Amino acid sequence: MRVLISTVGSRGEVQPVVALARALAGRGYEAVVVGPPDFRSWAEGLGAEYRPVGPELRGTARRVPGPPPTEEQRRAMIAGTVDAQFDALLAVAPGCGAVVGGGALAIAAGSVAEFAGARYSYAAFAPVTLPAAAHPPPAFRGVEPGTWEQDAERWNLLWAEPLNARRAALGLAPVADVRAHLFTASPLLAADPVLAPWPEPGGPVRQTGAWQLLDPRPLPAEVLAFLDAGEPPIFAGFGSMPEPSGAAEALLGAARALGRRLIVSAGWSGFTVDAPDCLLVGELDLRQLFPRVAAAVHHGGAGTTTTAAAAGVPQVVLPQIFDQFYFADRVATLGIGVPYTVAPESDSLTSALSAALDSTARARAVAREIRPDGAQLAADLITAG
Repeated sequence: MRVLISTVGSRGEVQPVVALARALAGRGYEAVVVGPPDFRSWAEGLGAEYRPVGPELRGTARRVPGPPPTEEQRRAMIAGTVDAQFDALLAVAPGCGAVVGGGALAIAAGSVAEFAGARYSYAAFAPVTLPAAAHPPPAFRGVEPGTWEQDAERWNLLWAEPLNARRAALGLAPVADVRAHLFTASPLLAADPVLAPWPEPGGPVRQTGAWQLLDPRPLPAEVLAFLDAGEPPIFAGFGSMPEPSGAAEALLGAARALGRRLIVSAGWSGFTVDAPDCLLVGELDLRQLFPRVAAAVHHGGAGTTTTAAAAGVPQVVLPQIFDQFYFADRVATLGIGVPYTVAPESDSLTSALSAALDSTARARAVAREIRPDGAQLAADLITAG
């Protein structure tokens, strides 16, 4: 069977679906990932079949001065995203027996599955993105979370018109509840049950564990040399997020105050720290790097938080949007690090890092509980029946 996997977002969305594609391939299935063009060469280097959709997203992490888009411009962008996804997915859907939507922005996946007569599965990467009485919707870009009913109304307001226009063109009936259509009645939850447990066990949500990917290629020689040259350094990186103002100076001061060196990931924003006791790196396989660092300072993305937790690395989490606040809270609740929600400053960050380092034993204990087989379990569920 051939499986189509659709996602839109940063590496935090793309890496787990590539892990799923590899798990499917290991079971003898064909899988094609449709995602942002930013990750095509990386995914193909891992042996995944990958088709690009939409524009490159890397520039979204850079702060660009100017007014926000008008309502008309925003609607045009949304319609363009919907059209691009339908066109890309329809081109590869023939012959696919199953379609997976990875993350909430995979708007066209369910409709393309319906049109192609394929099974459809939706996967969320954090519990708080799925409706439940135990938590409100996560806030996004300054919008107050409100209730789940209000969240459903926002989904319809933003997406119903362009989605139903493309469905009509395919001869499909309109959907009245966009969110329910996308998420399905029985979504997958690709999050670890220790780090990010579903609050209503026994219900329709199927928690598989996080879809973790191990890149078989070794870390770059310069990274290995830096690691070998002294005590384990502090890792700092903010992924697809802009770096918090003042973070570079605060991180360098805090690391030096604790007698540590730094490895800094530039991320999408081009974050940098210029110092002889700091190594600046691009995108790396964090599953190989994290077991060799003393602590990880990051934005609280689902993938980074899970990778650090699985490696037994204490964390300092600087959340900015969406589910990052949830993961910062979970790190604190589990005692495997600390959230840091103030403007970065050397003394307070030194205190946060020191507290995180004190939780090393607890972080290592929790790491032994993180399940490694989430992608394999998901592959079995998606292809069953």
